[in-house]
Amino acid sequence: MVFRHENNGITFFALLYFAVAIAEVVCELFAYKPLIYILKPLMPFLLMLLYFLTSSKRSPFFFVVMSLSLVTNILFIPDSQTMLFYGLLVFLVHRILIIVYIVRQIKMRDYVPVAIATVPFLLVYFYLFLITDGIPENSFAVLIAQNILISILCGISFSYYMMQDNKRNSWLLLCGIFFGALHFIVFVEKFYLMGFSPAIFRPIAMGLNAFAFYTFYEFVMATEKSNSNGTAEA
Repeated sequence: MVFRHENNGITFFALLYFAVAIAEVVCELFAYKPLIYILKPLMPFLLMLLYFLTSSKRSPFFFVVMSLSLVTNILFIPDSQTMLFYGLLVFLVHRILIIVYIVRQIKMRDYVPVAIATVPFLLVYFYLFLITDGIPENSFAVLIAQNILISILCGISFSYYMMQDNKRNSWLLLCGIFFGALHFIVFVEKFYLMGFSPAIFRPIAMGLNAFAFYTFYEFVMATEKSNSNGTAEA
């Protein structure tokens, strides 16, 4: 079970995280900015608190990744091309670090399956990129890098799940699916349908964001547990 922890306090914070996520989705639906500015950065903060309470390792890398997520969440709130550009830059660094963190966690040595699994995602994301008009020139390089990085992340998650179906890789697969879907939705909202995207896109993106980072947290915890036991958990 997702919320099954031995400590009731930990269970409380896990439930609180999803309560905040639901409230944030509702606020996004009604575009209520005052609460969005509070709830959106609160979500990564709660995950950092949850990780601090549950992990015996307490890797500084995790806190850096989640802190960048917090900053990105704030920068993506305003409807401003300037803030969006800065948000994309911070998110680019965040995406690089999250991939490095995952690679370190799984101790990746065989890159061929990952490269093969990455190709279909590259085709999808770059097709969407090429058919999109009106992308700001200063965002071209950042978006190309984002497409490559999210494709690599999805390639890692799918290839490792196909090679070994265990608890750790199941969480990694879910993490890859949610991050991949989030990238697709955000790109469509911010660029492909820029100026006339449906209002429902923001709540969907926020819901995907909440699940993506929670599954990332669960992946990290499952990996730390399997590493401490000396074997991958089946």
